[in-house]
Amino acid sequence: MEEKIETEIKDIENKNSENGIQDSNNQTQKLSKKQEFFQFLKFLAFSLSAGAIQLLSFELMYNIINWKSWWATYLISVVLSVIWNFTFNRKFTFKSASNVTVSMILALLFYVPFIPLSVFGGNALEQIGWNGTLVTLMMMVINFIGEFAWDKLVVFNDKIVGKIAKIIPQKTKTNNK
Repeated sequence: MEEKIETEIKDIENKNSENGIQDSNNQTQKLSKKQEFFQFLKFLAFSLSAGAIQLLSFELMYNIINWKSWWATYLISVVLSVIWNFTFNRKFTFKSASNVTVSMILALLFYVPFIPLSVFGGNALEQIGWNGTLVTLMMMVINFIGEFAWDKLVVFNDKIVGKIAKIIPQKTKTNNK
């Protein structure tokens, strides 16, 4: 009887690990190829919506309002896009309930080098005659590739976020009775 129960428990654990369900130690199991593909599709969908926000806000400022400062319009539009993309990918794509503050700091670490490089590089391309919208689209593609890898491997990796959260001193509540 006990052997049968143990066998059933092992079967359930195997099925759970195949489906990426958390085990009793609250450690996320590896996602199946199918789940990883759907996760990528969700990321792509939210990135396309963030890209639409970025492109529309850029076009509004750069071509409609005629604010011909490529770097300033790009900077504003990319910040809007990042805020949108982080929020939705955290909640729906990676379903990360871990420490939001730590995840935001990790996301910021990606953008600390990316935004200045893309602003200065893109502005240089625009200054030598490249089409501003084309330069923005190129930067969006580069951002998409880098951000997906960074988000998946670092920002929404509960193991990494959990380790960092343990290092950061927590505010403690005191009872003033």
